[in-house]
Amino acid sequence: MKYTVITGASSGIGYETALAFAARGKNLIIAARRKEQLEELKSEITRVYPDVDVVIRATDLSVSENAYKLYEGLQEFQIETWINNAGFGNFASVAQQDLDKISAMLHLNIESLTILSSLFVRDYSNVEGTQLINVSSGGGYTIVGNAITYCATKFYVSAFTEGLSHELSSQGALMQAKVLAPAATETEFAKRSLDVSEFEYHGTVPRFHTAKEMAGFLLDLYDNDHVVGIVNGLTYEFELRDPIYHYVASTR
Repeated sequence: MKYTVITGASSGIGYETALAFAARGKNLIIAARRKEQLEELKSEITRVYPDVDVVIRATDLSVSENAYKLYEGLQEFQIETWINNAGFGNFASVAQQDLDKISAMLHLNIESLTILSSLFVRDYSNVEGTQLINVSSGGGYTIVGNAITYCATKFYVSAFTEGLSHELSSQGALMQAKVLAPAATETEFAKRSLDVSEFEYHGTVPRFHTAKEMAGFLLDLYDNDHVVGIVNGLTYEFELRDPIYHYVASTR
């Protein structure tokens, strides 16, 4: 049996992506901090898709050590696709940002994503049909005022994943590495970024996609050989593209 791993699966894009992959009959390993929400997701999937196996892993990936523990705890499973979706944002000026929150964001958005990506590539890069999909942001290609540090973390995700795609291709590896770059999406992102208990997208955010729509875009990227799936910040149309960052091949 092969499995698709999705981090940050307790809500938003991760939650809807789990449902979308389950609809295709993909067995799932879903990971997030909140075990109760993962249990609810498993129950929903089992009700609608009883033949899909769902494995739960409750973990806080803002603690980098837990990234190693998560991966090591999955050695018994054969993994086909790994989706690093877990992450959060922050809206504040650099001078005023909460550095404890920023530290956790750096650990989650950058460090744990890098650890999990590297371990997966190490074990599966030459396995036919494997994919690594890292979720970045439109803010991983454009710096957004009042979200500079968050955007910097997503610039890292985009550059790391695009670079990895070039590296795998140059090595003749069978794995594909891809990056999804959403624009505004109706999830818990705004609440966590603004540190508020409630946030209403309708009437506040001029344009946005639903989490279900973004999960559909992720599937489009999964089905395609393009490396980047990005929402156009002006038209809000989803575009499949070749790598965007300039890449210089090593001469060594």
